[in-house]
Amino acid sequence: MRIIKVKNYDEVSVKTANMILGQVNLKPDAVLGLATGGSPVGAYKKIVEAYNNGEVDFSGVTTINLDEYRGIKRNHEQSYWSFMQENLFKHVNVREDHIFIPNGENLNSEEVCREYDKIIENAGGIDMQLLGIGLDGHIGFNEPADHFEKNTHCVELTESTIEANKRFFESKDEVPRQAYTMGILPIVQAKKVIMIANGKNKADIIKKAFTGPVTPEVPASILQMHPDFTLIADEDALSEI
Repeated sequence: MRIIKVKNYDEVSVKTANMILGQVNLKPDAVLGLATGGSPVGAYKKIVEAYNNGEVDFSGVTTINLDEYRGIKRNHEQSYWSFMQENLFKHVNVREDHIFIPNGENLNSEEVCREYDKIIENAGGIDMQLLGIGLDGHIGFNEPADHFEKNTHCVELTESTIEANKRFFESKDEVPRQAYTMGILPIVQAKKVIMIANGKNKADIIKKAFTGPVTPEVPASILQMHPDFTLIADEDALSEI
């Protein structure tokens, strides 16, 4: 496990973007596992800047996102499909048929999950997985539980996750209560994993996840066992370790 400590969120974003750009330039047909939420937005902006400067080519890249809300329309402004389009995909030359996000419109959970696991398998696994971390230690939508869910599954979102995500919706009542998420297995099988963390509010969970025991009650703690895991965090997020 490597920890890269930087001063602020902008430096977190620069370091993260540089690692992703390095992966794509090293392997033009790389499979990138991508994340949504507030944490990666800055990195995506830096990646778009690099693309506009002719520093990277995404035409051979495959992207596999971590998760999507269940029961949300693809074109809903708060779907993760829309998030990725707005923050990255429509600004770079990634092929649309190489973009994979769970189908939130399909309410048949078993079918969605089976198909998504097949997509990951057919892609040959993930070369570099990008993650944030929830205040309860979730990665993707792998919430605290009594066991690690290996494969893609439908999850009931916890109250803390709903509370954290309500800022993106007009009211808390509009936040979906379920989501489809990639399981723990393809995350830990990714060749490289990068986690972004910033802000004082992440300090406690960073301490629990990376200095405490490996437990499904803190899903991110499993990354202590990954052979090539990098945590990129600012001083505030690392203030308790």
